[in-house]
Amino acid sequence: MSIWLLALVVRQIPVSVAYAVWSGAGTALVAIVGLMFLGERLDAVKAAGLVAIIAGVVAVNLSTTTH
Repeated sequence: MSIWLLALVVRQIPVSVAYAVWSGAGTALVAIVGLMFLGERLDAVKAAGLVAIIAGVVAVNLSTTTH
């Protein structure tokens, strides 16, 4: 279902933006599930990694121009 929804989204926005948001959101959600339900700890390295993912998604969004 997620691939189908991604295919629908790329009709409206650039593939690079759609994929960056899709993969970044998925990674962040998995990390949140691990923290909340699986007893994982959030250390400085994990937090920095999540911040880097978010920063990367924002950078891709800001650098994309529509034609």
